[in-house]
Amino acid sequence: MGIIGTALGLLMNLKTEAFLRFTGKIAWAEQHLGFEGGTRLFYKLLGLMVIFVSWIYAFNWLGGVFQFLLGGLFRS
Repeated sequence: MGIIGTALGLLMNLKTEAFLRFTGKIAWAEQHLGFEGGTRLFYKLLGLMVIFVSWIYAFNWLGGVFQFLLGGLFRS
């Protein structure tokens, strides 16, 4: 899963224009992430997030990440 996620994230970053042509512009991204380039930036950020999450999963860091982010909520 880590290799597939990394490949998908890299593909999203390298072939952003192809994703844009396939899905069209995202109105929210165009409004909030810049003008005439917000959707491209959105796909690049999404690709980086996919890579990050797939590495967390591949290296079995999921428990550590949840403990770091949410550990303070569940202390006794």
